[in-house]
Amino acid sequence: MSNNEIKTLTILQLNDLHGYLEPHWEMVHETNEWSLKKLGGLARISSLFKNIRNESPGAILTVDNGDTFHGTYISTTQRGLSMIEIMNAMKFDAMTTHWEFAYGPSGVKEISKKLNYPMLGINCFYKDSNELFFQPYQMIERGGLKVALIGLACPIVDKTMPPSFSEGVYFTIGNEELPRWIETVKEKEKADVIVILSHLGFPQDIQLAKEVNGIDILVSGHTHNRMDHAVVINNAIIFQSGCHGSFIGKLVAQIQNKKVISFKHDLIPVDDHLDEDPVVKSLVNSTLDPHRKKLNEVVGEITMPLHRYSMLSTPMDDVLLEAIMSAASTQIAFSNGWRYGVPIPAGVVTIDNLWNIIPVNPPVQTVDMSGAELWQMLEDNLERTFAANPYEQMGGYVKRMRGITMYFKAENPNNCRIDRLFVGKKKIIQDEIYSVAFVTAQGVPMKFGKNRKKLDIDSITALQNLFKSKEKITPSQVQTVFEI
Repeated sequence: MSNNEIKTLTILQLNDLHGYLEPHWEMVHETNEWSLKKLGGLARISSLFKNIRNESPGAILTVDNGDTFHGTYISTTQRGLSMIEIMNAMKFDAMTTHWEFAYGPSGVKEISKKLNYPMLGINCFYKDSNELFFQPYQMIERGGLKVALIGLACPIVDKTMPPSFSEGVYFTIGNEELPRWIETVKEKEKADVIVILSHLGFPQDIQLAKEVNGIDILVSGHTHNRMDHAVVINNAIIFQSGCHGSFIGKLVAQIQNKKVISFKHDLIPVDDHLDEDPVVKSLVNSTLDPHRKKLNEVVGEITMPLHRYSMLSTPMDDVLLEAIMSAASTQIAFSNGWRYGVPIPAGVVTIDNLWNIIPVNPPVQTVDMSGAELWQMLEDNLERTFAANPYEQMGGYVKRMRGITMYFKAENPNNCRIDRLFVGKKKIIQDEIYSVAFVTAQGVPMKFGKNRKKLDIDSITALQNLFKSKEKITPSQVQTVFEI
């Protein structure tokens, strides 16, 4: 492009879809209170993409920040492959990754080979060679612009997730590698605009932008931030667009002399004002129809909505923990502080809802832990949630727990946050041994406890048994985690 000519770049973002193909319930703030609204659906999103492509001038990029091929029954049980044809029809330009590694590095490669667009990442390497696992960047020439898309995969895969997720590979933050790749696309590829496609998380992306010069636009993912307004850090425009395909982010930037001179950002709700793309709708139906009878089976009833939209504890996880504890007959239960899983309204609960609560469907496990180990495990979890250094924030929300009451100060330094712990109504005793139920190594990491046992019951079955045992379920109104 000539130095003084102004060009338009439009970026459309989907992040953290987690396998949700159709419209679903979502929690929104349309007034000063939470309410439930039907949002999302890939057929609607495809229609929105087509409309913007047809109506907007200049270069238009459509990007996916990952956590796409995992999170529902239809995605997880078929290792993401059931979604390939649908996602190809959406015509993305590139994506990066995180929960895709639930299928192991070989599973990620299998998905990647079938996609019509690349998976990008400068921060994932083979252990045996230190070679890159992904293509580092994608150059796109469109609308008179040369746009460089540089990928950053989620770096916590080999640090907090099960070992099978990262077999043979390792991850870095990418902050040390990124300046070299920015220089490469500027000098070698003559890029007009540098766009970072990141799954680090919003706090991490803020830190990255502070440290690394030369980023024009940073499209963020992982932390499910529903941003009405983009932010600018060190001249980098940063935005993120919620989760589950409920919203699409749209950034329109004016480019002159390889600089962004102005921009406009919108967070677009994917609601019933949007038409459905008939091609994508047909693909979604053909994917889901063989499973609808099973997934629509009613298992019980709840008296209040279940959701995961708070940091400390949630009714969705209260139900999961009650099922785990009931299955194991223990005094304490833990699960990971997952962010994904769309809300379930009050009323009937189906098999589909149970898979949305815990799509990995792990076995229920038990372990014996000392009071000292419980205390240290929770201190570690608080550090990974609230660390002052964003790069050390490696979890979702605070670990979910039942049978434990924790008083803590989030602002305190590492290993000094917990004020008091109670098991039931009694203060925890450091050298006493407690029987604990949990699911996944994220619930109780391998380094803690003794006598680990996998029970002959998986999480979905445990949930089904809980609903069978009660006419209706009201999640516990007793807060299990307190901040003071």
